[in-house]
Amino acid sequence: MSALASHFTPHLRELRRRLLTVIGAIVLASAVVYWFVEDLVRHLSGPLVRIDPELSRLVYTALPEALLSYLKLSLLLGVILALPVAVYQVWMFVAPGLHRREKVVAIKVALWGFLLFAGGALFAYFVVLPQLLVFLLWFATEQIHPHLKLAPYLNFVVRSSLAFGLAFELPFLMVMATRLELVSADYFVRYRTWSYIGMIIISLLLVAGDPVAAFMLAVPLCLLYEAGILIGKIFAPPGGAR
Repeated sequence: MSALASHFTPHLRELRRRLLTVIGAIVLASAVVYWFVEDLVRHLSGPLVRIDPELSRLVYTALPEALLSYLKLSLLLGVILALPVAVYQVWMFVAPGLHRREKVVAIKVALWGFLLFAGGALFAYFVVLPQLLVFLLWFATEQIHPHLKLAPYLNFVVRSSLAFGLAFELPFLMVMATRLELVSADYFVRYRTWSYIGMIIISLLLVAGDPVAAFMLAVPLCLLYEAGILIGKIFAPPGGAR
Protein backbone atom coordinates (compact mmCIF):
# COMPACT_ATOMS: atom_id res chain seq x y z
CA MET A 1 0.00 0.00 0.00
CA SER A 2 1.37 3.39 -1.02
CA ALA A 3 1.97 6.17 1.47
CA LEU A 4 -0.88 8.20 -0.06
CA ALA A 5 -3.33 5.30 0.23
CA SER A 6 -2.28 4.53 3.80
CA HIS A 7 -2.84 8.19 4.68
CA PHE A 8 -6.38 8.45 3.25
CA THR A 9 -7.70 4.95 4.00
CA PRO A 10 -8.44 5.63 7.72
CA HIS A 11 -10.24 8.87 6.80
CA LEU A 12 -12.32 7.09 4.15
CA ARG A 13 -13.24 4.37 6.61
CA GLU A 14 -14.25 6.95 9.18
CA LEU A 15 -16.27 8.84 6.56
CA ARG A 16 -18.08 5.65 5.55
CA ARG A 17 -18.86 4.85 9.17
CA ARG A 18 -20.27 8.31 9.79
CA LEU A 19 -22.33 8.23 6.57
CA LEU A 20 -23.81 4.88 7.60
CA THR A 21 -24.63 6.37 11.00
CA VAL A 22 -26.46 9.28 9.36
CA ILE A 23 -28.37 6.95 7.02
CA GLY A 24 -29.34 4.76 9.97
CA ALA A 25 -30.56 7.83 11.89
CA ILE A 26 -32.66 8.92 8.90
CA VAL A 27 -34.22 5.46 8.52
CA LEU A 28 -34.99 5.25 12.24
CA ALA A 29 -36.44 8.79 12.41
CA SER A 30 -38.54 8.17 9.27
CA ALA A 31 -39.93 4.96 10.78
CA VAL A 32 -40.88 6.79 13.97
CA VAL A 33 -42.55 9.59 11.99
CA TYR A 34 -44.49 7.05 9.89
CA TRP A 35 -45.88 5.52 13.10
CA PHE A 36 -47.52 8.88 13.87
CA VAL A 37 -48.10 10.02 10.28
CA GLU A 38 -51.90 10.09 10.50
CA ASP A 39 -51.78 12.38 13.53
CA LEU A 40 -49.22 14.49 11.70
CA VAL A 41 -51.45 14.85 8.63
CA ARG A 42 -54.32 15.78 10.93
CA HIS A 43 -52.14 18.47 12.48
CA LEU A 44 -51.05 19.79 9.06
CA SER A 45 -54.74 20.08 8.18
CA GLY A 46 -55.19 22.45 11.12
CA PRO A 47 -55.28 25.64 9.00
CA LEU A 48 -58.11 24.11 6.94
CA VAL A 49 -60.08 23.15 10.07
CA ARG A 50 -59.90 26.72 11.32
CA ILE A 51 -61.33 27.95 8.01
CA ASP A 52 -63.97 25.26 7.53
CA PRO A 53 -64.03 21.88 9.34
CA GLU A 54 -65.43 20.21 6.22
CA LEU A 55 -62.28 21.04 4.30
CA SER A 56 -60.13 18.92 6.61
CA ARG A 57 -61.45 15.76 4.93
CA LEU A 58 -58.75 15.40 2.30
CA VAL A 59 -59.34 12.96 -0.57
CA TYR A 60 -57.15 10.87 -2.84
CA THR A 61 -58.06 9.58 -6.29
CA ALA A 62 -55.24 7.10 -6.98
CA LEU A 63 -54.87 3.92 -4.92
CA PRO A 64 -51.17 4.38 -3.97
CA GLU A 65 -51.50 8.15 -3.45
CA ALA A 66 -52.07 8.03 0.30
CA LEU A 67 -49.27 5.51 0.89
CA LEU A 68 -46.77 7.44 -1.24
CA SER A 69 -47.74 10.72 0.41
CA TYR A 70 -47.25 9.22 3.86
CA LEU A 71 -43.89 7.75 2.86
CA LYS A 72 -42.60 11.01 1.34
CA LEU A 73 -43.74 13.03 4.36
CA SER A 74 -42.17 10.53 6.75
CA LEU A 75 -38.87 10.53 4.85
CA LEU A 76 -38.74 14.32 4.66
CA LEU A 77 -39.40 14.79 8.36
CA GLY A 78 -37.07 11.91 9.12
CA VAL A 79 -34.27 13.77 7.35
CA ILE A 80 -35.09 16.93 9.31
CA LEU A 81 -35.18 15.08 12.65
CA ALA A 82 -31.90 13.35 11.82
CA LEU A 83 -30.16 16.64 11.06
CA PRO A 84 -28.66 16.96 14.57
CA VAL A 85 -27.07 13.53 14.12
CA ALA A 86 -25.81 14.50 10.66
CA VAL A 87 -24.40 17.79 11.92
CA TYR A 88 -22.71 16.04 14.83
CA GLN A 89 -21.15 13.43 12.53
CA VAL A 90 -19.88 16.10 10.15
CA TRP A 91 -18.55 18.08 13.09
CA MET A 92 -16.69 15.10 14.55
CA PHE A 93 -15.18 14.41 11.12
CA VAL A 94 -13.91 17.94 10.39
CA ALA A 95 -13.37 19.36 13.90
CA PRO A 96 -9.89 17.82 14.41
CA GLY A 97 -8.63 19.91 11.48
CA LEU A 98 -10.10 23.23 12.64
CA HIS A 99 -8.60 25.91 14.84
CA ARG A 100 -10.42 27.10 17.93
CA ARG A 101 -11.69 30.30 16.25
CA GLU A 102 -12.96 28.31 13.26
CA LYS A 103 -14.80 25.94 15.62
CA VAL A 104 -16.52 28.86 17.35
CA VAL A 105 -17.57 30.35 14.00
CA ALA A 106 -18.88 26.99 12.78
CA ILE A 107 -20.97 26.49 15.93
CA LYS A 108 -22.45 30.00 15.65
CA VAL A 109 -23.26 29.50 11.97
CA ALA A 110 -24.98 26.17 12.64
CA LEU A 111 -26.97 27.54 15.59
CA TRP A 112 -28.17 30.72 13.88
CA GLY A 113 -28.88 28.84 10.67
CA PHE A 114 -31.09 26.36 12.52
CA LEU A 115 -32.94 29.03 14.50
CA LEU A 116 -33.64 31.15 11.42
CA PHE A 117 -34.79 28.17 9.38
CA ALA A 118 -37.12 27.02 12.17
CA GLY A 119 -38.44 30.57 12.57
CA GLY A 120 -39.17 30.84 8.85
CA ALA A 121 -40.97 27.49 8.74
CA LEU A 122 -43.09 28.36 11.79
CA PHE A 123 -43.87 31.80 10.35
CA ALA A 124 -45.08 30.15 7.14
CA TYR A 125 -47.27 27.63 8.95
CA PHE A 126 -48.88 29.91 11.53
CA VAL A 127 -49.00 33.24 9.67
CA VAL A 128 -48.66 32.91 5.90
CA LEU A 129 -50.48 29.64 5.18
CA PRO A 130 -53.74 30.52 6.97
CA GLN A 131 -53.98 33.84 5.14
CA LEU A 132 -53.04 32.27 1.83
CA LEU A 133 -55.61 29.48 2.23
CA VAL A 134 -58.32 32.00 3.12
CA PHE A 135 -57.52 33.93 -0.06
CA LEU A 136 -57.44 30.86 -2.31
CA LEU A 137 -60.63 29.38 -0.86
CA TRP A 138 -62.42 32.73 -1.24
CA PHE A 139 -63.12 31.74 -4.86
CA ALA A 140 -65.34 28.84 -3.80
CA THR A 141 -69.06 29.26 -4.47
CA GLU A 142 -72.20 27.16 -4.13
CA GLN A 143 -71.49 25.77 -7.60
CA ILE A 144 -67.74 25.39 -7.05
CA HIS A 145 -66.92 23.48 -3.87
CA PRO A 146 -63.30 22.64 -3.05
CA HIS A 147 -62.35 19.00 -2.59
CA LEU A 148 -58.69 19.10 -1.66
CA LYS A 149 -56.49 16.15 -2.58
CA LEU A 150 -54.10 14.74 -0.01
CA ALA A 151 -50.85 14.78 -2.00
CA PRO A 152 -51.12 18.31 -3.49
CA TYR A 153 -52.15 19.79 -0.14
CA LEU A 154 -49.26 18.18 1.74
CA ASN A 155 -46.85 19.25 -1.00
CA PHE A 156 -48.21 22.80 -0.76
CA VAL A 157 -47.80 22.99 3.03
CA VAL A 158 -44.37 21.37 3.16
CA ARG A 159 -43.01 23.28 0.16
CA SER A 160 -44.20 26.61 1.53
CA SER A 161 -42.73 25.91 4.99
CA LEU A 162 -39.37 24.89 3.53
CA ALA A 163 -39.34 27.89 1.20
CA PHE A 164 -39.88 30.34 4.07
CA GLY A 165 -37.35 28.48 6.20
CA LEU A 166 -34.73 28.96 3.51
CA ALA A 167 -35.83 32.56 2.94
CA PHE A 168 -35.20 33.45 6.58
CA GLU A 169 -31.56 32.46 6.10
CA LEU A 170 -31.04 35.40 3.72
CA PRO A 171 -30.16 38.17 6.24
CA PHE A 172 -27.80 35.84 8.06
CA LEU A 173 -25.95 34.95 4.85
CA MET A 174 -25.71 38.63 3.91
CA VAL A 175 -24.30 39.58 7.30
CA MET A 176 -21.82 36.70 7.20
CA ALA A 177 -20.63 37.76 3.74
CA THR A 178 -20.09 41.27 5.07
CA ARG A 179 -18.40 40.15 8.28
CA LEU A 180 -16.04 37.86 6.37
CA GLU A 181 -15.26 40.81 4.07
CA LEU A 182 -16.32 38.90 0.96
CA VAL A 183 -18.32 41.97 -0.07
CA SER A 184 -18.75 45.48 1.28
CA ALA A 185 -21.81 46.69 3.19
CA ASP A 186 -22.83 48.74 0.13
CA TYR A 187 -22.60 45.80 -2.28
CA PHE A 188 -26.17 44.67 -1.65
CA VAL A 189 -27.42 48.25 -2.07
CA ARG A 190 -25.79 48.61 -5.48
CA TYR A 191 -27.30 45.36 -6.72
CA ARG A 192 -30.70 45.74 -5.04
CA THR A 193 -32.69 45.79 -8.31
CA TRP A 194 -31.06 42.65 -9.68
CA SER A 195 -31.45 40.97 -6.29
CA TYR A 196 -35.18 41.69 -6.27
CA ILE A 197 -35.53 40.21 -9.75
CA GLY A 198 -33.61 37.13 -8.62
CA MET A 199 -35.77 36.75 -5.51
CA ILE A 200 -38.95 36.89 -7.60
CA ILE A 201 -37.60 34.18 -9.89
CA ILE A 202 -36.49 32.07 -6.93
CA SER A 203 -39.92 32.50 -5.30
CA LEU A 204 -41.63 31.24 -8.44
CA LEU A 205 -39.33 28.22 -8.55
CA LEU A 206 -39.75 27.38 -4.86
CA VAL A 207 -43.55 27.40 -5.04
CA ALA A 208 -43.69 25.64 -8.42
CA GLY A 209 -44.97 28.65 -10.36
CA ASP A 210 -47.95 29.51 -8.14
CA PRO A 211 -48.16 33.31 -8.56
CA VAL A 212 -50.09 33.94 -5.32
CA ALA A 213 -47.73 31.84 -3.21
CA ALA A 214 -44.76 33.39 -5.03
CA PHE A 215 -46.01 36.87 -4.11
CA MET A 216 -46.49 35.81 -0.48
CA LEU A 217 -42.87 34.58 -0.46
CA ALA A 218 -41.30 37.40 -2.50
CA VAL A 219 -42.57 40.18 -0.20
CA PRO A 220 -40.96 38.74 2.97
CA LEU A 221 -37.83 37.97 0.95
CA CYS A 222 -37.52 41.61 -0.05
CA LEU A 223 -38.10 42.75 3.53
CA LEU A 224 -35.50 40.28 4.77
CA TYR A 225 -33.10 41.55 2.13
CA GLU A 226 -33.51 45.10 3.41
CA ALA A 227 -33.04 43.84 6.97
CA GLY A 228 -29.84 42.12 5.86
CA ILE A 229 -28.57 45.40 4.38
CA LEU A 230 -29.32 47.29 7.61
CA ILE A 231 -27.80 44.67 9.92
CA GLY A 232 -24.83 44.26 7.60
CA LYS A 233 -24.05 47.97 7.81
CA ILE A 234 -24.28 47.87 11.61
CA PHE A 235 -21.90 44.93 11.96
CA ALA A 236 -19.69 45.64 8.96
CA PRO A 237 -15.95 45.63 9.76
CA PRO A 238 -14.17 48.92 9.09
CA GLY A 239 -12.57 49.09 5.65
CA GLY A 240 -14.37 45.97 4.35
CA ALA A 241 -14.11 44.48 0.88
CA ARG A 242 -15.54 46.29 -2.13
